[in-house]
Amino acid sequence: MLIKINPENPQALKIRQVVEILGRGGIVVYPTDTNYGIGCDIMNKKAIEKIYQLKKRPRTKPFSFICSDLKNISDYAKVSNYAYKTMKRLLPGPYTFILEGSKLVPKIMLTKRKTAGIRVPDHEICLALVRELGNPIISTSATRPNGEVLYDASLIHDIFGKRIDAVIDGGVVPGRSSSIISLMEDIPEIIRAGAGDVSLFQ
Repeated sequence: MLIKINPENPQALKIRQVVEILGRGGIVVYPTDTNYGIGCDIMNKKAIEKIYQLKKRPRTKPFSFICSDLKNISDYAKVSNYAYKTMKRLLPGPYTFILEGSKLVPKIMLTKRKTAGIRVPDHEICLALVRELGNPIISTSATRPNGEVLYDASLIHDIFGKRIDAVIDGGVVPGRSSSIISLMEDIPEIIRAGAGDVSLFQ
């Protein structure tokens, strides 16, 4: 199912339609401020397993997930004053922050060190999905089996077919991966320099 949604002003009815699919354990593709993401409700273990299979990804590499704002992040991660101030400057934006996950985060979403990658993209569609669902959603980029990132919603729809329950067409995305910054123990570490200015951490 291909659903066209306005990226600046997402239609509430269409957002609810996608959230119903997520609520039933469905897998959806949605636009972000970096790439198109594949996601599901982080509270649905079966749906998470399906995405691991879809991406052929080892269980030792958990997916990051999207929160709707800083307050939402503090429910799912341990946020120090330093981390809060840092994220407040940069979010919403094309960053993934590595933080210690809270007890609310399912074990399947955490690394051995109990860390999680958390995003608040600067994109109305995915933020609206999280707000409406009431839970964060998984964020992993939509790629071909060879790792090539896909930027076109209708092409993604054609490639994945029935393995995905809905693809949101939110127009063109920038096509650059997010920068990944670890804020563990208040020592910033650039894991990956992508979209977004990382000079603050150098």
